[in-house]
Amino acid sequence: MKIKEVTLRHLRMKLKFPFTTSFGTFQDRDFILLEAKDESGNSGWGESVAFHSPWYSEETMKTNWHMLEDYLIPALLNQEITHPDEVSEVFSNIRKNNMAKSTIEGAVWDLYSQQKGVSLASALGGKKSKIEVGISIGIQETASDLLRIIEKQVEDGYKRMKVKIKPGWDVDVMREVRKEFPDVPLMADANSAYTLKDIDTLKALDEFDLMMVEQPLASDDIIDHAKLQQAITTPVCLDESIHSYEDARKAIELGSCRIINIKIGRVGGLSESKRIHDLCESHDIPVWCGGMLESGIGRAHNVALTTLSNFTMPGDTAASSRYWEKDIITPEVTVTDGYITVPDQPGIGYEPDVEAIEGFTVEKKTFR
Repeated sequence: MKIKEVTLRHLRMKLKFPFTTSFGTFQDRDFILLEAKDESGNSGWGESVAFHSPWYSEETMKTNWHMLEDYLIPALLNQEITHPDEVSEVFSNIRKNNMAKSTIEGAVWDLYSQQKGVSLASALGGKKSKIEVGISIGIQETASDLLRIIEKQVEDGYKRMKVKIKPGWDVDVMREVRKEFPDVPLMADANSAYTLKDIDTLKALDEFDLMMVEQPLASDDIIDHAKLQQAITTPVCLDESIHSYEDARKAIELGSCRIINIKIGRVGGLSESKRIHDLCESHDIPVWCGGMLESGIGRAHNVALTTLSNFTMPGDTAASSRYWEKDIITPEVTVTDGYITVPDQPGIGYEPDVEAIEGFTVEKKTFR
């Protein structure tokens, strides 16, 4: 295929509820939606998961726009591509900027699977017809508020609860959750809020039989996480520390974690996600798919990726209605008894709602 036209859109969608983690609170979700067209005029879609501020990583929506407009789109336009794995080769001389790269690579994967007449899940090698999903819950005003939210999500059938923690909102809160919900699969996500000086606090989490504690230490660390994993019984899951296959390989060799969260944008796309998945599977390291408050386009990519065999833990890909009054795909992503049925139509399996997309668009630009 050749990419003949790319349109970038800056979208702004309002979350149903403010979302709070250890690094901040927001309710408006600004992001980039990318539409790539091939020679036949077919459209493939990708989504940037970068936030408007450099909280989660150094990338932001504005830096992604700059990288796409000035480097990535010009490098890919009119290049002959036989398989989406080749996109990373085209971008090999551009360092990092993984979320920007993933944005356009996801659109190429969508187009490729459409051309092959198969679902994106099948193109990736996925076999599952449905996937288990969990829910990610931000830091709340009170523990009572948190308990009410968890109760609702349990009633809705979600298979796992992820609770954001930070210093001062951790052990006592998790104790209340576990007391109220003794059998619910539960994990804690720290978003790098701790250091080894907090090891006694992190050891105290062992009391609660957690599935994992996610990214407790620095976002660029794999050394201290190895020390922490030796000191606690709760499995450490790495998120922000894993940006590539090589990061995952080193973390596994060092014993820095027992679980890895794969986020498509963080590692630079679906091709690298699959490589990391295969590596982890060969070392008996389970993986799961993390969420970045995606719209339906990014959510569809997550659904497809999670159909791979080593995604053995519920991911963060909750229903569209959990986050948005109206999503930008039809049908929206729905959850029944904690499962999402994987679409089998060619491509991402959901139809972009162009009217809704235009309604949420703040700015757009087309490149040919």
